[in-house]
Amino acid sequence: MIKVVNLVKRYGDTEILKGISLEVRKGEVHSIIGPSGGGKSTFLRCINGLEPFQSGELQVGDHVLTPAINGRSDARLLEAVRRQVGFVFQQFNLFPHLTVLENVMEAPLYVLKLKRAEAKERAERLLARVGLAAKHAAYPRDLSGGQQQRVAIARALVMQPDAILFDEPTSALDPVMAGEVLALIEGLAKDGQTMIVVTHSMGFARNVASQVHVFADGYDVESGPPAKVFGSPQHPTTQAFLSQTAKD
Repeated sequence: MIKVVNLVKRYGDTEILKGISLEVRKGEVHSIIGPSGGGKSTFLRCINGLEPFQSGELQVGDHVLTPAINGRSDARLLEAVRRQVGFVFQQFNLFPHLTVLENVMEAPLYVLKLKRAEAKERAERLLARVGLAAKHAAYPRDLSGGQQQRVAIARALVMQPDAILFDEPTSALDPVMAGEVLALIEGLAKDGQTMIVVTHSMGFARNVASQVHVFADGYDVESGPPAKVFGSPQHPTTQAFLSQTAKD
């Protein structure tokens, strides 16, 4: 469903991603962990077409992104990619002037061009799924951080994407709220939703992911099933990182 080949991303002379390659098949959950500054968030943004890259190739479903992609001339291609791959950000990014229901209805109405009744029905169903059926008329300012993130997840799901990218979805939340959001994402995994999750939660990566990738200094230094990566890490960076997270 997602194939990345030798992805290189630079900001000026600074190389952020140094030849990342991986494949995600339908129904798999890939967790990306590792020290800060390893390129994890940038990697997700490249997959979704939010960041251009300098070398390599990205395949999302039937769509291919290359360094030659232009935000204006290739707008339709990028829109098609984003329909197939949803994105859930760290900071929720909800529209503050819209209600919860309106936030979730927005993309089906204006991107998918659904009729209002159909968009509303779809949005209501997804809000019930994330446990916010009673919050339709609330505004983002009326919600806790965990509730806002669940709205953001509903907003991604309402587009019925083939895969969803999660960029540290609990980093702005306290432990209780983080637990609620991770439980929701785990439920999606059990339902077969394809996902790539950048996370600081080692428990989630260990217990939910199909594959775990350790990003450090722009490289995927170690990857494999959770039991292998956590049980017998081979790379010194992985060993040091997991040792530190165990202390934390």
